[in-house]
Amino acid sequence: MKFVDASGMTYKTLNDVINRLLEAGESELFISNAYGHRFIGCGLKGDYHVVVEGVPGNNIGAYMDGPWLEVHGSAQDGVGNTMNSGTIVVHGHAGDIVGYSMRGGTIFINGNVGYRSGIHMKAFEDKYPVVVIGGRAGNFLGEYMAGGVIIVLGNNLPEEGNIVGNYLGTGMHGGVIYVRGAVEASRLAKEVLQAPLDDSDQELLDHYVQTFNRLFDSTIDVNTSLWTKLVPASDRPYGELYSHQ
Repeated sequence: MKFVDASGMTYKTLNDVINRLLEAGESELFISNAYGHRFIGCGLKGDYHVVVEGVPGNNIGAYMDGPWLEVHGSAQDGVGNTMNSGTIVVHGHAGDIVGYSMRGGTIFINGNVGYRSGIHMKAFEDKYPVVVIGGRAGNFLGEYMAGGVIIVLGNNLPEEGNIVGNYLGTGMHGGVIYVRGAVEASRLAKEVLQAPLDDSDQELLDHYVQTFNRLFDSTIDVNTSLWTKLVPASDRPYGELYSHQ
């Protein structure tokens, strides 16, 4: 593994160093002292393993296609923005718009996320993105979601209080959201409905929760948890706005 100290580097310099090392044949990088450096891993394509220590800036893993990117610390806004495939693991918290317009791949956040996570997520045929949130999620989770999966675990939080914010699923017209626990009806947007879980849901949850447990040394038991499943009420919630009446 090649070690890179980001101290004193601008975000552009750091990303140039990363790209040069990978182009030269390195496949594993460990980046230390990344504090506010934006666009780390942006556009990377291939079988790379990049570990980041610190609090990287916005859009880490944006447009990423294949690598494993791991953050030992928290991350700012736009984690996995429009990523196509690969895995992002954040051992701390993350900011707003996690998984913005994701087209594939998986994001695991150990802690909490901010507003509008999963906004504009989408899927095509057998390719779908997944965001697993270990703590709580802010307002507008899954806004305009068109596909994929969001799982909110509410792990290591006080029993009182909500693990999702308000306006959950606003404009949602595809995909599915799973929340570990009950969700007050007042928090749901009018575009989503609660649905019963079936065997395929349990199988999916078991896979991703077990992976989460392995990544973060957790002990969540999917089989003894109460889950809320949220699906779109319509695949075209705003159709009447754009059609002649």
